Amino acid sequence: MTWLQTIILGIVEGITEFLPISSTGHMIIASAIMGINEEAFVKLFEVCIQLGAILSVVVLYHKKFFDKTRLSFYVKLIIAFIPAAIFGALLSKKIDALLESSVTVAWSFLVGGIVLLFIDRLFTKPAIENEGEISNGKAFLIGCFQVIAMIPGVSRSAATIVGGLQQKLTRKLAAEFSFFLAVPTMFAATAKKLWDFHKLGYTLQGNDMTMLIAGNVIAFIVALIAIRTFIGYVQKHSFRAFGIYRILAAIAIFAMIYTGVIKKEGSKNTEAKTAMVTSHSK
Repeated sequence: MTWLQTIILGIVEGITEFLPISSTGHMIIASAIMGINEEAFVKLFEVCIQLGAILSVVVLYHKKFFDKTRLSFYVKLIIAFIPAAIFGALLSKKIDALLESSVTVAWSFLVGGIVLLFIDRLFTKPAIENEGEISNGKAFLIGCFQVIAMIPGVSRSAATIVGGLQQKLTRKLAAEFSFFLAVPTMFAATAKKLWDFHKLGYTLQGNDMTMLIAGNVIAFIVALIAIRTFIGYVQKHSFRAFGIYRILAAIAIFAMIYTGVIKKEGSKNTEAKTAMVTSHSK
C-alpha cells in the first residue's frame, strides 16, 4: 500500500461515511481498482480509518456528546447500538465473507438507489423535530435498521436515516441521529478489527501505523466538510440525487466486473492472504 493509495482511501472514506451511498462499498471498490483489496493491512485500514471520520461528529456536536446533564442522549445511543452489537457478534464470519464480494456491493448499490428514489414519497409527514422527542423504543427500532447495513454497499447512513424517517423523524434529525449512532458503532468495529488483527499474530510496523494515522486525519478533515454540506443539502432537497448516483455507480461496478477490471470475489485462499501480510507480522 502506497502513500497515494492511503490519501485516496482517506478522502473516499471522509466523503462517503455520512452520505447514504456506502463508505464500505466505495472503499471495497476503490481498493479493488487499485489492486490492494486482498492485503490484510488494507482490510484493517479500511475499517479503522472510519474512526477518524466518526470523530468529526464528536467535534461538530461536542455540546451534545459532552453534556453530562443529557443522560437520556447516551441511553438512546446505547439502546440503538444493541441490535448491531448482537448481530455483528453472531454474524461476523459471514459479514467478513461478504466484504470479499464486489457483486454484493453492486447489487446493494442498485437496490439502495431504487429505495432512495422513492423514500421521500413514503415518509411525508415527519412529527419529531428534536432529539429529546425520540423515545427509547424508537431508538431501538432505528438501531434495527442499522443491522441491514452489515451487508456491504447498503450504507449504514442510508439504513439508519430510512429508519429515522420510518419513525417519523425529520430528514435533518434522522441524518443527525444517524451520525450520533455511528460513534459507538464504529468505535466497536475498529476495536474488534484491531483485536482480530492482533489475534492472527500480525503487528503494525512503523510505516503501517503512520499510514493508519494519516488516513484517519484525512478522513476526519474531509468528513467535517461532508457533514456540514450534507445537513444543509437534506434540509432543502430530497434523497433522489443519491438514489440516482447509487444506480449509476452500480452499473459502473457491474461493467468493471464484466470487463475484468475488478474481480467478482476476493481470494478465498487463506494461505495466499497470510503470505501477503508476512511483512506485517515480523
